[in-house]
Amino acid sequence: MFASFQSSNHMNRKLIKLALLVVVLCPSFAKAQAPQSPLTSREVVALIYQLPKHPELRDNVVEEIRKRGIGFPLTEGMRSLVATKSGSDSLLRRTLEEAERRRVNPTTSAMPPDAEAQELLDRTRGATLAAAAAMPDFLVKQLIKRSRAYGSTNNWIPQDNLTIAVGYRANAGEEYKVLAVNGMPLGQEAKQTRDYSKDVEPGATSSGVEYISAVADVFKPESKTDFKLADTDLIQGRRTLVFEYQIEKPFSQLNLRAGDTATATVGSRGRVWIDRETNRVLRFEQIATEIPGDFPITAASTVIDYDWVTISENKYLLPTRSEILLTTTNRSMSIQSRNEIRFRGYQKFGAELKVIDEIDEKDFAPDKPEKP
Repeated sequence: MFASFQSSNHMNRKLIKLALLVVVLCPSFAKAQAPQSPLTSREVVALIYQLPKHPELRDNVVEEIRKRGIGFPLTEGMRSLVATKSGSDSLLRRTLEEAERRRVNPTTSAMPPDAEAQELLDRTRGATLAAAAAMPDFLVKQLIKRSRAYGSTNNWIPQDNLTIAVGYRANAGEEYKVLAVNGMPLGQEAKQTRDYSKDVEPGATSSGVEYISAVADVFKPESKTDFKLADTDLIQGRRTLVFEYQIEKPFSQLNLRAGDTATATVGSRGRVWIDRETNRVLRFEQIATEIPGDFPITAASTVIDYDWVTISENKYLLPTRSEILLTTTNRSMSIQSRNEIRFRGYQKFGAELKVIDEIDEKDFAPDKPEKP
């Protein structure tokens, strides 16, 4: 009974602490309707220091930075602190960088009126669906670095390097063929298929990640997607609006596959980065939701960057890099898998991908800072 009382006391202290954090993160509770000044460096540091013990508050911190902005120059020291305390969280990093751009140039980075944002979303829907219907058949080579981690540690251990030929045809979608593993050609035994997992060691594969249709699915009327303007951002030097989206499971076309037979239709949420001038999606994030509790995959997410590439003298917006993260359970052990993917050598379908080379570090050079 005493132990039970101690446990209850401990739980109450945790709840009180979380409640205090919410007040810190949402000062509007304390000062209803009071105008809020930009965050000071001291306030940002206080928020960031909560994340190692309370990673679930990440979205609250992001929302607070988006809402209030920052009132100080973003230094390398602050960037380093954020990376350390957040586990190099990409969303938090990008939110702070955009807050810095908004501080320096508030006009260029200002959030547009709701009506203007909706007009951009409507134009993008039309442009995306039209582009997906007019996509050419093509071949491309994927250079993939696979790694894994145990539990939820994010301590990534290199697994292997794959060279994959991907063929896209409008009437068949994506098909894959393993060209080489760690630079060693597979030869004739590898067949072009929708799923190349049988040709490589167990781990996350990019099979089933429909790079062309995934974005289009989000904009289809039957998906009943709920969009919400979240932020502005700079992608490839292009000014973008960032929309968060959510698709409920009954209307979703996202399917997860584990092994040969286990499949599950799940919901999804994420973000799209839309070029304000071209009405096209330059970055796409998809996070699986409503995953069945007994399914082997417990978490799945994909981020895809798109850029203009030339095929037969015509330009198309196609993937240039991607990252796939999966968490699976195997005999009560949780395993994280990561694929870092680069797309190289787009060409018209019908050509043969003969170049077989091991993935070189130059193919995974650090991304250059995005500048206006």
